[in-house]
Amino acid sequence: MERRVRQADLRAVGEVRRELRQLLSRWSAAVDGELAEVATLLTSELVTNALVHAEGGAMVTARVGDRLRVEVRDCDTGRPEVQAPTTDGTSGRGLMLVRALADAWGIRTDGFGKCVWFELGGGPA
Repeated sequence: MERRVRQADLRAVGEVRRELRQLLSRWSAAVDGELAEVATLLTSELVTNALVHAEGGAMVTARVGDRLRVEVRDCDTGRPEVQAPTTDGTSGRGLMLVRALADAWGIRTDGFGKCVWFELGGGPA
């Protein structure tokens, strides 16, 4: 699955979740509901972060094999950091959730921006 998401198009987050669920349903009948829910939650968080904090939109890629790997690329070279949630509860949870729930995750930067990724399924990488 590959999906370009326009800057500030938060409506697209739900569309990306729907496409990811379709990919997971085709990947394996053995994918349990919990893995699918965690995958859609983490994807939503990363896409929302990219759309809120980076200019130029984002590219979302999800691939399956032995594991599910989701990558969200944007044009902002600033590295996101895990932060404590805000007191109003509207931000600060995205990377905290990724760190807690993903089997593996990371951030790659290059001259064009960054890629935040996570993997699920098959245990720790």
